[in-house]
Amino acid sequence: MSEKKFSSFVNQMGVEQLIQMFDLLPDVLFWIKDNDHNFIHANQSFIEHKGVKGLAKIIGKTDYDFSPPHIAKQFIRDDEKVLAGKSVTERLEMNMTQSGDTAWFATSKRPITNEQGHIIGTYGITRHLEKQAKVLSNVAAVKIPVDYIRQNYQLPFTIDHLAEVAYLSVSALERRFKKYLAKTPKQFINEVRLENARKLLVETNMPISQVGDQSGFSDHSYFSKQFRLFFGELPSDFRNNDRDGNKV
Repeated sequence: MSEKKFSSFVNQMGVEQLIQMFDLLPDVLFWIKDNDHNFIHANQSFIEHKGVKGLAKIIGKTDYDFSPPHIAKQFIRDDEKVLAGKSVTERLEMNMTQSGDTAWFATSKRPITNEQGHIIGTYGITRHLEKQAKVLSNVAAVKIPVDYIRQNYQLPFTIDHLAEVAYLSVSALERRFKKYLAKTPKQFINEVRLENARKLLVETNMPISQVGDQSGFSDHSYFSKQFRLFFGELPSDFRNNDRDGNKV
């Protein structure tokens, strides 16, 4: 089929039918927003993920209606970049699962333009990267160390100590994390600590060095490096950008 024939076929289908196709993707969250960050459409997976009864409960709402402030602000900041003409591709970010836990998701966003080429909104998709971990959360060899990390992330503990808590050797612990969580224990510890740090940067006036300490990072330079690797900017820039955004 030529590009011209394809375009004609798509036009005959209509936008509504194209959008409805996203309801066939059970593991993908899909949404459309206007340029004021209000949701104007979402697929069934998104609706179920937010725990509401239907699309009517989504339309007109923003991320602040469904997510904690420190997470919602990151979504809005991404939207602002897209509205300025940029794209977000496979961005790793923390989001809330249906159970209320935080987990890693991969998100991509693009601008929506009208016939004149003006950006009038955004759309995006998100995939939950840890579904298999949720399914296997009752496996004691994984659940015990994961729970320990979430409860003690601010403390200086070693992988050896974590293995002892789980009654495993270090090598066995690392194999279990790789198998069930697709990451090493150290990576998981960093993720939990960084998410807490991001929350403190948004919700408190705590000095950045203290934010690192409170989140389990004793080395300030290492904290800054890891934060930039995961969130794309230094902690100081993240806080300044967040507060500048609130002034708009």
